[in-house]
Amino acid sequence: MSFLAELMSTVFERRYRRSSARDDRPIEELCTDLLGNSGEVSGGVLARLILDRYASLDWEDKRAFFAFLTGSQGIDVATVRAALDSFEAAPDKASYRALMAACEPDRQELARRLNQVPGATERLVEMRADLLAMLPENPEFAMLDLDFRHLFASWFNRGFLVLRPINWETPAEILEKIIAYEAVHAIDSWDDLRRRVQPEDRRCFAFFHPAMPNEPLIFVEVALTRGVPGSVQALLAKGRDVLEAEKADTATFYSISNCQSGLAGISFGNSLIKQVVADLSRALPKLSTFVTLSPIPGLTRWLAANDRSLDGADAARARALAAHYQIQAKRPDGRPVDPVARFHLGNGAEVHNVHADADTSENGRRQSGGVMVNYLYDRARITQNHEKFAADGTIAASSEVRSLAAIALEDA
Repeated sequence: MSFLAELMSTVFERRYRRSSARDDRPIEELCTDLLGNSGEVSGGVLARLILDRYASLDWEDKRAFFAFLTGSQGIDVATVRAALDSFEAAPDKASYRALMAACEPDRQELARRLNQVPGATERLVEMRADLLAMLPENPEFAMLDLDFRHLFASWFNRGFLVLRPINWETPAEILEKIIAYEAVHAIDSWDDLRRRVQPEDRRCFAFFHPAMPNEPLIFVEVALTRGVPGSVQALLAKGRDVLEAEKADTATFYSISNCQSGLAGISFGNSLIKQVVADLSRALPKLSTFVTLSPIPGLTRWLAANDRSLDGADAARARALAAHYQIQAKRPDGRPVDPVARFHLGNGAEVHNVHADADTSENGRRQSGGVMVNYLYDRARITQNHEKFAADGTIAASSEVRSLAAIALEDA
């Protein structure tokens, strides 16, 4: 750290201690003061004080704070209208700047100023997590959430993200978070984690952000296999034979977990999969197939809503119903009901195969009767599949899956 930086840090700390000790103004007043402040050091002091004050609030006071941001820190319609009239009358640099300023709510600038202190990005992500938890009962906060999403989409765009391998040499602090954040197939012990990240036929990769260097944003677990697997229990089995990485022909993405609830709606998965595919292809040229082994979280619920069930169904019937669900179960907007399907199909994958008894865990039985699906990432067809899905919801699927889906229709 340079002498000047050390000096500024010392001044910042001293001012913060003095200010935090005596400034008991409401958080709303502190925010108004920060928006009117032009000094870097004093602004930093205020920003940290606001973030600390927010962290100390109880749930109802946080709700009141969000109500303040929603109600009084938005755009002024009259100012926007006047700025638009001026721009239409004389479209130049000055009128355009004025229009841009008028269209941006004060709460966006407030967030930027809060973000000027170390550690603020992570705390703002946590703040949005609180906001999202309140949205069902406070739909009026949706405008505030749009402002958060707008800022986070820029702050967390792909250019800022760092891909890091997760292995047994990764610091324990991060490994503990991998265990905690695993959202698809629970990691029940350190030995379980070791089986997923240490053998040479297993890989794990995570995206990090420089402002949150010890907090994974999203991670993917990969099994290197020969052929396309059809059982997650086989992939995770204790005492299985480890395959030499150079002998693998398939990379199977069997778990993708988002880690930060405050970043919901900010897409990382597409970039993560594409980057991992590219990196693995360079490191292991013999890999020719890239697939997932994915859960089908909405299958049993959708079947029940349509007077169908997997109860008593044999493997052939279960596969046929799952294939039918993958292709035919749609929302009113024409997109698949299943969120995992929307994610992978939107990334340009195709529905490659379905497997009965692929996840025999309690959760696997409950959500899909144990059926799982392979989504294939064919590098030659990803762009075409993505464009067709984005344009009109066309679902890319193998002939085998389409044949299975047709059987389900015949038996309906």
